[in-house]
Amino acid sequence: MALLLAGSLLITACSASDGGSGTTRDLSSGKRNGQESTGGGQPAPDAAAPERGRQSGENGASAAPDVKAPDYLSTFALDVDTASYGYARRTLGDGSLPNAEDVRPEEFVNSFRQGYERPKGPGFSVNVDGARIDTGKDGKSAKGGGTGASDWSLLRVGLATEAAPSTAERPPAALTFVVDISGSMAETGRLDLVRKSLNILTDELRDDDSIALVTFSDEAETRLPMTRVKGNRNRIKDAVEEMRPAQSTNVEAGITLGYEKSVDGHREGATNRVVLLSDALANTGDTEAESILKKIDSARREYGITLFGVGVGSDYGDAFMEKLTNKGDGNTTYVGDEEQARKVFVDQLPAHLEIQARDAKAQVAFDRKTVQQFRLIGYENRKVADEDFRDDSVDGGEVGPGHTVTALYAVRLREGASGTVAKATVRWLDPKTRKAQEKTGTVTTGAIDGPLWSGEHDRLQVAAVAAYFADHLRHGDLPGAPGLGELASRASALAETTEDSAVRKLATAIGQADRLEGGAGPDDGAESSEGEIG
Repeated sequence: MALLLAGSLLITACSASDGGSGTTRDLSSGKRNGQESTGGGQPAPDAAAPERGRQSGENGASAAPDVKAPDYLSTFALDVDTASYGYARRTLGDGSLPNAEDVRPEEFVNSFRQGYERPKGPGFSVNVDGARIDTGKDGKSAKGGGTGASDWSLLRVGLATEAAPSTAERPPAALTFVVDISGSMAETGRLDLVRKSLNILTDELRDDDSIALVTFSDEAETRLPMTRVKGNRNRIKDAVEEMRPAQSTNVEAGITLGYEKSVDGHREGATNRVVLLSDALANTGDTEAESILKKIDSARREYGITLFGVGVGSDYGDAFMEKLTNKGDGNTTYVGDEEQARKVFVDQLPAHLEIQARDAKAQVAFDRKTVQQFRLIGYENRKVADEDFRDDSVDGGEVGPGHTVTALYAVRLREGASGTVAKATVRWLDPKTRKAQEKTGTVTTGAIDGPLWSGEHDRLQVAAVAAYFADHLRHGDLPGAPGLGELASRASALAETTEDSAVRKLATAIGQADRLEGGAGPDDGAESSEGEIG
């Protein structure tokens, strides 16, 4: 009995250890995260048919499980959020390292201009490029150990929509602002910053735009019904200035009333959007994002109302806000000071009000003849099952004009490989006709063979610095990761060559993180063993 019990415990332990948390896929074994591939999606380029396991034995012996075809596909919903990076900068500026669970690498990367060629008209351009991950400045093998980082390349999939229309050319907007006035919003940099932001926006909106204002604490209240801006700017500003901190944070009540007012003031031919401004620290009423959105689901679907989240405050419910906007057909950003507020409410929101693509998804198919391993950097919260790529009932991401979306992959090529590396396809629904459309781009080995750090890929290097920085903050193990000191130095140099103040702020944030860690770079670690393509 003791031996049987020990054997049972051993089997249980082995089973429990199979499921890793990483995302590298090994195309040799057909395994993903220690489990069998999910398959689905499009046929693999030159993919072999799945091998069959043994049939049942003569005496009813159990058959070995079928061995599925290797999982060479990567599928995810597009994401233009940037809140994770903005909140990390605020946290570092306040003298603390951000929580690892609040760091989403794709939002760090998507916070920077990429310089992609834009399409001439609706839809997306698909840009795919990359570079070989070379060693660090000291010439030593970078983090990732083993056979060295030079075995890996960084692949960039860049999607871009056409440039945003001018203020005069865009459709009119009907905006319902839902403002958190709970007690926690009394802190400097919260409700006072929201007031400044809304006053700035009121001056920027056109005469034919409309605004409604709802506030919430323990209950929700309509401060201003849907009102045309023309002739009412002072009335709108008065309503904004009258907002004062109150008690609890009942996000459910605020969003529910906000959507009711948006439906009441719905305008055909206009962009109808609910804008939530909050520290997202819900503590009263329903505090679950999905159940809150179920209450306004019919209004969201029938009227096409989208949700834009603006986070504020040093203590911020980032995960809660992200869930709300992801499920609410919208996106989120973070505002930490008046400069960021002006960027969001003057430079971004008025131009990007219109939705260019609904339920947008991307699928990257790697060629097994050239690629041995690949890892998508980030997008854990936006993963889509491969077989759901062309299922238009499955939720994707909403993208406006003038947006870019970047996905970075760490890719290990086969020795001596030559030819196609990957094909990237973006699929989306036209916001007016709901007709599905697709666009595809490919990349070959020759296009990703140049050195990353010594090449002339300024914008790719900025994306790499942002991704490596995020990976370090969440204790990741990306191949070729430089230390924080080197990342800060590279960001400073890139700020000079790109003449981009945003990159200068990135260098500052990395330097702050390095000092908070006592100047220590990432620990050397064993190379991730997740995934190989067969």
